[in-house]
Amino acid sequence: AAGDKPAAAAEKTVFELRLDSFDAASKIKVIKEIRTFTDLGLKEAKELVEKAPAVIKGGLSKEEAEKIVERMKALGAKVVMD
Repeated sequence: AAGDKPAAAAEKTVFELRLDSFDAASKIKVIKEIRTFTDLGLKEAKELVEKAPAVIKGGLSKEEAEKIVERMKALGAKVVMD
C-alpha cells in the first residue's frame, strides 16, 4: 500500500487553481475573467481577488486548468495549479 501512494500522486487528474498575485493595473480584468469560469457574483469575485493568494477554482481537469492559467497569465495574474 505504501508503494501505491507515490504513483497516485504522479498521476493527478484533478487540479485546483490558486491566484497568487496579479498586476494592480489589471485588477478589473482579472475579476471579470474569474467570473467567466466561476459562478461568483461581482462582489464575491472582487473579494476573492483582493485576498490573494486564494483558491479560485477546484475540481478541474488538467486541460481545463491549463487553459485558465494561460488566460489569467495574459491578464498579468500569477495562477498556480495544485
